[in-house]
Amino acid sequence: MQSPVLVLKDSLKRESGNKVHHGNIQASKAVADIIRTTLGPRSMLKMLLDAAGGIVVTNDGNAILRELDIAHPAAKSMIELSRTQDEEVGDGTTSVIVLAGEMLHVAEAFIDKNYHPTVICRAYNKALEDAIAVLDKIAVTVDVKDRATMLGLVKSCIGTKFTGQFGDLIADLAIDATTIVGVDLGQGLREVDIKKYIKVEKIPGGQLEDSKVLKGVMFNKDVVAPGKMRRKILNPRIILLDSPLEYKKGENQTNAELLREEDWSVLLKMEEEYIENLCMQILKFKPDLVITEKGLSDLACHYFSKAGVSAIRRLRKTDNNRIAKACGAVIVNRPDELQESDVGTGAGLFEVRKIGDEFFAFIIDCKDPKACTVLLRGASKDLLNEVERNLQDAMSVARNIIKNPKLVPGGGATELTVSAMLKQRSSSIEGIEKWPYEAAAIAFEAIPRTLAQNCGVNVIRIMTALQGKHANGENTWVGIDGNTGEITDMKERKIWDSYTVKAQAFKTAIEAACMLLRIDDIVSGIKKQQAPGASQGPSKPKVEEEGDADNEQMIPE
Repeated sequence: MQSPVLVLKDSLKRESGNKVHHGNIQASKAVADIIRTTLGPRSMLKMLLDAAGGIVVTNDGNAILRELDIAHPAAKSMIELSRTQDEEVGDGTTSVIVLAGEMLHVAEAFIDKNYHPTVICRAYNKALEDAIAVLDKIAVTVDVKDRATMLGLVKSCIGTKFTGQFGDLIADLAIDATTIVGVDLGQGLREVDIKKYIKVEKIPGGQLEDSKVLKGVMFNKDVVAPGKMRRKILNPRIILLDSPLEYKKGENQTNAELLREEDWSVLLKMEEEYIENLCMQILKFKPDLVITEKGLSDLACHYFSKAGVSAIRRLRKTDNNRIAKACGAVIVNRPDELQESDVGTGAGLFEVRKIGDEFFAFIIDCKDPKACTVLLRGASKDLLNEVERNLQDAMSVARNIIKNPKLVPGGGATELTVSAMLKQRSSSIEGIEKWPYEAAAIAFEAIPRTLAQNCGVNVIRIMTALQGKHANGENTWVGIDGNTGEITDMKERKIWDSYTVKAQAFKTAIEAACMLLRIDDIVSGIKKQQAPGASQGPSKPKVEEEGDADNEQMIPE
């Protein structure tokens, strides 16, 4: 028979584990509550003060959580979720946090009943597998080349954002940009590199309606000698370099000892001849525009302007790569290795324009550009930053659809269908895992419930009606219209979600909930700063007691 002391120790250990679980669950719920109001088209905006003292106005889940300074480790882990979601698929950053918070919330009751966290996690993982199977079943394939469908899809993803009020504008920009930079990999696969080949250039002034996608690139540079070099060239031949067009200095300190006066002029002449030689090697290919990432000396500038060639120097490497992709040029490392095939002839127009009080060089009207610039205009910097964040999300959604052209219904319809299917299946599950499995099914309803809350409608009435419609797994496409709060058919309203985004959100939320549930102790390895004069003994890692987990400050005041 087990001794009473051991039994007591065991129950104390479980009690301590429960306290940590409760602390973690409370912290996660607090994070979810911060951004719960930013879900859906009628969502609130948050105004944040960032570290530099600037102001950020946004309702993008990731942008809000990025600025938070939270001490609790479980809350930090939740914040990482939205960053993962943003990097992986670019959208659904708010829903993943709300879902993870709800999964932990429904697990709290089982922790109180002394269920083992492993049992809960097993049930959750089973629920995740079944949820993904339901997603596969209700997903519909879409034709990527059908612009109207793509527009509707991207619009429904931006509908929840601040720029949703500007209608098709952002959706058009996103689809144009991702279509331009898409590269066929064969076997029906397309690769879209948003980060490298789409540059978003924000210029305050003008109206948002003036924003456009350029069939080419623009960058904040002027020609080296504005009076002598042409600022507008039709069908330019472009040479791109990443070597300096000036005299090479020694790698380390170089001393030259000159004995005669003539030697000095010989040395200068050699420098001049070296530069002249470089320029002649370039000019023999009859370029109209030479762009280098490094410096360009006055003498080289003179030779170029004499030959009627425009030159631009000290360009960023990323910009140079984009120009190469847009006009078909090859970036050359040494002028003496230049070939005819390295010259870019794909551009239709090179022009330097003045926008506001700065000069911008445009290389546009390219024949088959594989890089582009999105030019954003707007009233203020804050507005432009928010538009850029929304545009990034829209481009990510367009990219996801190009890579995996499957759609699921939006407006909480997917979650309600998954929830109804899981509730049906839970009756066939035997043993203790049945209850956490059913709880996971109920947790999926958090998304439509939050949408209803943010619309300002009667939540209980709407949720009951929706659950009734989805009861036996029918009416898959019935969800909640985030603008009006009505129960409608998502197909008619063209409210869609990308399959990739949904699947990723479900996986991330449930896996994170399982990870946080399996934590039973928080051990701090941070050394406490000692008061001056205190004895400097070796510091021990601190194990949190029952009371500490709840006293942790979760949200900054």
